[in-house]
Amino acid sequence: MDPRSGCAINAAVEALGDQWSFLVLRDMIFGDRRYFRELLGGSIEGIASNILADRLKKLVAAGILTRQDAGRGRRARYSLTEAGIQTVPILFALGNWGLDWREGTPELRTRQELMRAEGPAFIDELMDELRTRHLGAEPPPRTGPGPLERLDAAYRAAMDADR
Repeated sequence: MDPRSGCAINAAVEALGDQWSFLVLRDMIFGDRRYFRELLGGSIEGIASNILADRLKKLVAAGILTRQDAGRGRRARYSLTEAGIQTVPILFALGNWGLDWREGTPELRTRQELMRAEGPAFIDELMDELRTRHLGAEPPPRTGPGPLERLDAAYRAAMDADR
């Protein structure tokens, strides 16, 4: 992929710059969806299968994801690379902007509100947990639930409160 210019912002936009790429990353990071069917079926925005296939190929080509080739009759598994994990602060910033400037449903805003309340240390902890899950890094020492468990618990509590 030859960038249109040497600008760092342009280079990032060319690798990540469409809504579907960010939503695929969101679902991998916060929903732990690592297989095509999980990403397709779990998309609340309703991504089409051809768009998902295209975005996964582009994210792999850009070095943001890896694709573990599956044997015959088996599903391919996608994982975040370190470059993919480094998108967490970008998603965090986008989510904060969305909280401030766009409307949304309370249950779908819950995760972002928790991350904002917890601050940068939480984002670092989340990235460390993703390194463990996707890159096989040693799990960091911790007492209590990890960041993904806390995000999931907050989301489930908001969904239960909405019922």
